[in-house]
Amino acid sequence: MASQFSLFKHRRFSAMFFTQFLGAFNDNVFKQALILVLTYSAAAKMGMKISLLNNLAAMLFILPYFLFSALAGQIADKYEKSRLTQAIKLLEIIIMAMAMIGFMFEIYWLLFVALFLMGTQSTFFGPVKYSYLPEAMQKDELVGANGLFQTGTSLAILTGMMSAGVLTQMNNSLLWVSCVTLTVAILGFGASKFVPITPSHAPNLAINYNIFSTSFDIIKYLYGLPLLFFIILGNSWFWFYGATFLTQVPEFSKVILHSDESVVIFLLTLFSVGTALGSLLCKTLTKNQISLKLLPIGILGLSVFAIDLFLALNAIHISTTDGSLNISQLLDKDGTTRVFVDLFLLGLSGGVYIVPLYAFMQAYAPISHRSRIVGANNIFNAIFMVGSAIFSIVILSVLGTSLPVLFAITGIINLIFGIFLYKKLNQYKDTMTPTQSDIPI
Repeated sequence: MASQFSLFKHRRFSAMFFTQFLGAFNDNVFKQALILVLTYSAAAKMGMKISLLNNLAAMLFILPYFLFSALAGQIADKYEKSRLTQAIKLLEIIIMAMAMIGFMFEIYWLLFVALFLMGTQSTFFGPVKYSYLPEAMQKDELVGANGLFQTGTSLAILTGMMSAGVLTQMNNSLLWVSCVTLTVAILGFGASKFVPITPSHAPNLAINYNIFSTSFDIIKYLYGLPLLFFIILGNSWFWFYGATFLTQVPEFSKVILHSDESVVIFLLTLFSVGTALGSLLCKTLTKNQISLKLLPIGILGLSVFAIDLFLALNAIHISTTDGSLNISQLLDKDGTTRVFVDLFLLGLSGGVYIVPLYAFMQAYAPISHRSRIVGANNIFNAIFMVGSAIFSIVILSVLGTSLPVLFAITGIINLIFGIFLYKKLNQYKDTMTPTQSDIPI
């Protein structure tokens, strides 16, 4: 059996992989750098609360997924994907040039506009990259390709956030952030030039630019395909779950572990590397088959290790008199290794959970509507991520419970939802047949 890494030998895979990796990396460098600037300098200069500015930034980045995902799906179905990819990456260069002006002259409203536009270009790229894979890959390559894409995305998010932290600590930090993001955008455009031409499957599609009716129409269409509808609900639950945990990492690192900023990065690294490894394992564990047999393992792991994290955090007693602990100091404390292992295994379970669902979505989506199905998936992802924030606020602020309790509740809900999802997918999996082509480009 050939290793999935052999896919990098083929331009049909490697060009799109590096295009999407550089894009995800740049999104996170820019977004995280902006949040750090808002937190440590801009909020005071603007006379506004840090929490208000940071939540506004988060909302502006995710808002385009609500507004434009359905339109993006139409465009990706209608037009040839390599040219479309190049146009989207060219837009990224323009946006990063705009951001450079915003950073260098401290024009904060321009940075918010750039953030919204980065979210918009990511929204339009999503349906292109995920509908491209089933067209460019052979059937027995699709799971491995998705595993590598998910691995690349996890590592791009992590390294992007870490890079932003390093860049903002340097002399002339805003110049460094500007130059790096603009350079990465140019490299992403360069990678996009090597993406092979793929045929359009709906060249005569009349695009509806009414973003509200378009969104309603694709969700209605999706609801008529129950297998895909529940696959997308499962995909979106992963983003709800991940956002619920990762958003809380800085707080539980500081409040429960009494640790410094380096531990936050370490914890995020554990989760991200776990997700990457779980994603890579999917090809081997499924023997290249598009199958749901790993789904129960992923569901069980996401629940078991969330509940164990609740138990582990409650068992830890770290004195505040020790000050802010670094990683090595924290490892000397009883029970902390268990916390680290739980986070790593949560990520691993997430990778095992999500890759089969993405492969199923791509393989079973009707060819003529594949990009629009991905667009609908992005709409639901955005809804679930916003739902995660509301859920966490209710549990932590309204009900006044602790972070460990939030993790335990999420783990229990995950088990209930996972059983429901698995039953529904088994109920409907014979109602559709795969549409993914066996012939690579």
